[in-house]
Amino acid sequence: MSKKVAIIGAGITGLASAYYLKHYKPDVDVTIFEATNRPGGKIQTYRNEGYTIELGPESYLGRKTIMTDIAKDIGLGDDLITNETGQSYIFAKNKLYPIPGGSIMGIPTDIKPFLKTKLISPLGKLRAGLDLVIPPIQIDDDISVGEFFRRRLGNEILENLIEPLMGGIYGTDIDRLSLMSTFPNFKEQEETHGSLIKGMQHEKAQRIKQRQLYPGAPKGQFKQFRHGLSSFIEALAENIESKGVTIRYQSPVNDIHINKDNYEIVTDQGSEQFDGVLITTPHQTFMKWFNHDEAFKYFNQMDSTSVATVVFAFDEKDIENTYNGTGFVIARTSKTDITACTWTTKKWPFTTPKGKVLIRAYVGKPGDTVVEDHTDEEIATIARRDLNKMMTFKGNPEFTIVNRLTKSMPQYHIGHMSQIRKIQQHVKQTYPALRITGAPFEAVGLPDCIQQGKNAVEELLDEI
Repeated sequence: MSKKVAIIGAGITGLASAYYLKHYKPDVDVTIFEATNRPGGKIQTYRNEGYTIELGPESYLGRKTIMTDIAKDIGLGDDLITNETGQSYIFAKNKLYPIPGGSIMGIPTDIKPFLKTKLISPLGKLRAGLDLVIPPIQIDDDISVGEFFRRRLGNEILENLIEPLMGGIYGTDIDRLSLMSTFPNFKEQEETHGSLIKGMQHEKAQRIKQRQLYPGAPKGQFKQFRHGLSSFIEALAENIESKGVTIRYQSPVNDIHINKDNYEIVTDQGSEQFDGVLITTPHQTFMKWFNHDEAFKYFNQMDSTSVATVVFAFDEKDIENTYNGTGFVIARTSKTDITACTWTTKKWPFTTPKGKVLIRAYVGKPGDTVVEDHTDEEIATIARRDLNKMMTFKGNPEFTIVNRLTKSMPQYHIGHMSQIRKIQQHVKQTYPALRITGAPFEAVGLPDCIQQGKNAVEELLDEI
């Protein structure tokens, strides 16, 4: 008799988990419980009249190949698109500055463009140079991203280069953001090479070598699909359903009963027993089932940032953007509510009909309540007001879409990873054949979510 596994949540982690369950053990009986009426979670693509607009995540990091591997396996290899490369900018001191060439996440690797940039003062550049002689920072367990880069490169580089690029990814105050949970590779490079700049120069050399092995490969870092990220979700859902996976939409789980030999999933439709359970929901959801367990109390303290994506579609005659680039991020010292903007038409030309222009702005910072306090119309007005500082609008947009993701970005504060490791160990010891994974635990990028699902499946199959 085949084993039965329940997956709670049909976001990318849940769907990928079902994919790997069927890959490793084709005879396993898999049921996915999804509270909404569609798969994909935060991934949502609006497709209409030649537009392909992402309302959630925009793309994924191509060098993390696990998502590309699945895409090829499910028949989307020919639909993969790499982004157009181009200059990116930082808005600081009330103007847009080009990000210095050769920098990796704001860390300088080439001296010439770094010396030329007007974004950093001469004193700030001298301070950054001390990184070459400062010994590796000693830490007990973890350190904030802010403190680490401030001590290595100085406050000016942190505020004007690194924080805009890194802080927005996780929606967390950079002085509380855990380095070891988010960018541990920077600490490794610092310790290996004795300097962060030297470590990044080594990293850059490795990337150049890699590109030389594949001279015809696209230069962009990010990947998309010809019909948007939702096409990947749709193909993945179809693939697993063709292998016998059942997806039950509009089936929120009310409770999980722990029996001697199995787990009982309770929904409005009734209850069903399973040999194994894989939970991929946000922590606000799974805590309803584990609030009785003191080991999970960390998740009650974990805050999440609310963000909104604001999309504007213009006729190209109604907007003037003289910058030749793909978009910009905003230094936290700037007085704006938006945190970044993608000039989507320039970065992803396939998304926009000829003669039209697409812009995506991002609203929502840790600690503010702009997204919660305003209507969609007000959020769009706020975004437009801020964008007026960087470009000229000659007319109104043809349409605007505001997509809110309330409390959607878990904040990884200092010590996050050690807390997560304790919880994961507790789950293994206390709840055999049950795993919890997804964004509240580790990195939030789409390939990272897939990798976490794969890892959880491998552990689960050892126990059922």
